[in-house]
Amino acid sequence: MKSNKSKIAILGCGSWGGTIAQMLADDGMNVTVWHKFPDELEQMETTRKHPFIPGLIFSPRVSFTLDLSEAVAAADIIVIAVPSHIVRLIMKDIKPLLAESTVIVNLAKGIENGTLLTMSQVICEVGNVKHNQVVTLYGPSHAEEVARKVPTTLVAACPSLETAHLAQNIFSNQNMRVYTNDDILGVELGGSLKNVIAIAAGICDGIGFGDNTKAALLTRGITEITRLGLKMGARRETFSGLSGIGDLIVTCLSKHSRNRFVGEEIGKGRVLSAVLGDMKMVAEGVKTATSVHQLSQKFNVEMPICDVMYKVLFEELDPIQGVRDLMTRELKHENAD
Repeated sequence: MKSNKSKIAILGCGSWGGTIAQMLADDGMNVTVWHKFPDELEQMETTRKHPFIPGLIFSPRVSFTLDLSEAVAAADIIVIAVPSHIVRLIMKDIKPLLAESTVIVNLAKGIENGTLLTMSQVICEVGNVKHNQVVTLYGPSHAEEVARKVPTTLVAACPSLETAHLAQNIFSNQNMRVYTNDDILGVELGGSLKNVIAIAAGICDGIGFGDNTKAALLTRGITEITRLGLKMGARRETFSGLSGIGDLIVTCLSKHSRNRFVGEEIGKGRVLSAVLGDMKMVAEGVKTATSVHQLSQKFNVEMPICDVMYKVLFEELDPIQGVRDLMTRELKHENAD
């Protein structure tokens, strides 16, 4: 039976953080939410409505605060729901408030630029947190659908299965099924790198390519992700799971995907800076594309799709020329490294 005694703080109330906050409140838990933007926080506290998720009404069990210390100090479980490039800053701020028993659940997806660390690695390094205290919760899960109670599955990853089971128990309900996995590196790589492939999928849509192209992209995309993951020490089977092929499918195909949207706009001929300037929320794949490019070089792994995406985003490669480059590469065996 689920225990509702845990005190939970959610840091970040974007679409995913807000949806998770209300999901936990629906399950009878009391949740404290911290959000960086005062105007949005005041609006949510006053109207009890989320600004980006139509129909998401916050329960009285959800309380809001601008005081990060207040949110964290009394929490047994801290949920990190900010964009990946903010995680380091948040961890620096909350480090003095963390106890040895505190469990941190990471929702942020990305590979940190410069350090090339996954989010759990950033959390452990900056917060001086043990690896068995951090759970990464990933999977095919657009907030818009979770908020409507659409059946969804996630994976809770942690080197300690005991800690993973704790998160599994807290976040599971009749609409959300959570599995556990101790390959946190593989889970984080799959859930982060798929955003780069999703931008490519959007470009295919924007150009006007069809189902053949999209199917090829997803299949070869998961091959690239797996190839890098194995070199870095992750397990092959993880990339066949929820945070691998599962998250890749939903992010590449869904109308809710911000990364796919960015790619679609680029495929239509818009420049990246203009697309991002019009967006209210973060498309994590843009920053991750740089990290993946560097990881492929560091580990000497061939990742042609990700390489072309890096050139399209940051070196002004024409997307159609990028597709031609991919299609005319040296012919190989399907399972060649």
